[in-house]
Amino acid sequence: MGRAAEEPGAEEDEREAGANSGILRAFGRQLKRFRIRAGLERPGFGPATGCPASTIAAYEQGRRAPPPKSIDRADGLLDAGGVLQGMKEEVARARYPAFFRDAARLEAEAAGLHVYANQAVPGLPQTKEYAQAVFGMMRPPLDEDALARRVAARPARQEGVKRSVSGALSR
Repeated sequence: MGRAAEEPGAEEDEREAGANSGILRAFGRQLKRFRIRAGLERPGFGPATGCPASTIAAYEQGRRAPPPKSIDRADGLLDAGGVLQGMKEEVARARYPAFFRDAARLEAEAAGLHVYANQAVPGLPQTKEYAQAVFGMMRPPLDEDALARRVAARPARQEGVKRSVSGALSR
């Protein structure tokens, strides 16, 4: 009996993982093509983008979503003509589970956010370490790539709200 038959929502999780990994794999293939075209090996290209070669490998294999700043640096360094930057929004969306994408979009457009919680720190203000501990306790446990994607999504969400709030204040 497959996981989808055992757990409610598991089929949606599998579709989500497929959709996320699809855009990440497509981005990774493009990144690798541009890197090879530029005549760069991962160990030489990685430090130029501020990432170790192993992280570049994870991006190229579609196992991790690069942050927007890394995409911008890579596009410029590889003279990709905006191709990689054009995929930035889809890559950023792949950081979030499907059920949360609408909430993340609303957060990024918010002019303010008020939350009261006395038992735990809600997702948005969590530090990387706190988020890692929370996601690390999930049952069934997340695999390493899913854990890394969800932890990496926290600062991206925080930046989105900061931009939205500062934009609202400047109006």
